[in-house]
Amino acid sequence: MNFDNISVVLVEPQGPLNIGSVCRAMMNFGFSDLRLVNPSADHLSDEARRMAVKASALLEGARIFPDLAAALADCQLALGTTRRFGKYREDFLHPDQAARVAHPLAEKGRVALVFGREDNGLLTAELDLCQRFITIPTSEALPSMNLAQAVSLCLYEVAKCWGELAGKGGGRKRLASGKVLEGLYRHMRQTLLDIEYLDPQNPEHILHTYRRIFGRAGLNEREVRILHGLWSRIDWLESERKKRR
Repeated sequence: MNFDNISVVLVEPQGPLNIGSVCRAMMNFGFSDLRLVNPSADHLSDEARRMAVKASALLEGARIFPDLAAALADCQLALGTTRRFGKYREDFLHPDQAARVAHPLAEKGRVALVFGREDNGLLTAELDLCQRFITIPTSEALPSMNLAQAVSLCLYEVAKCWGELAGKGGGRKRLASGKVLEGLYRHMRQTLLDIEYLDPQNPEHILHTYRRIFGRAGLNEREVRILHGLWSRIDWLESERKKRR
């Protein structure tokens, strides 16, 4: 099994012990691409190395990013982990379901498993950068999991799924990268503001829903170009309308 196209992304991890433990779990299951977003802890500290055991090379090879958007720029699918439920967060996947969604897509592009801070998880703006959500069904008596344990559980399900589906083929389209999608959302946001479709005081209220719709659809680059064409046509019509005024 080759997991080169699967990235583990930790957003502002706070504990070196957790980072080291994540590296150990990654090596246990055969993953190698670790991305750290603005880490609060030193991932090269003695504590992190001690927990990583023989996976210190993953610590040393970890890439540091200033924000989540930069970390996901080359990813076609980002799966964000969360326990926060709300009207902008629907169609949650359990880890085994997420693994099956990721499998065919990782054959042709990069897939990221995104994990939030140990205390506050992922912020709404960060979840907006993820196309699908993972939630781990835990007991209400203690619903939150340790970061390293959550990563281990998700990686186990991915590895198990890969074993089950090996050789059965994918055939899925190559999805647009996070950078390409964010360019689309910026264009859409400005266009919908210009035609007064969005409330300028709270434009994200509606945009959250569009992100979820397009996230579930899984857009490829051709589909993104078509949508850009739609927004550009609306831009032109709006400029002509303003001229006639």
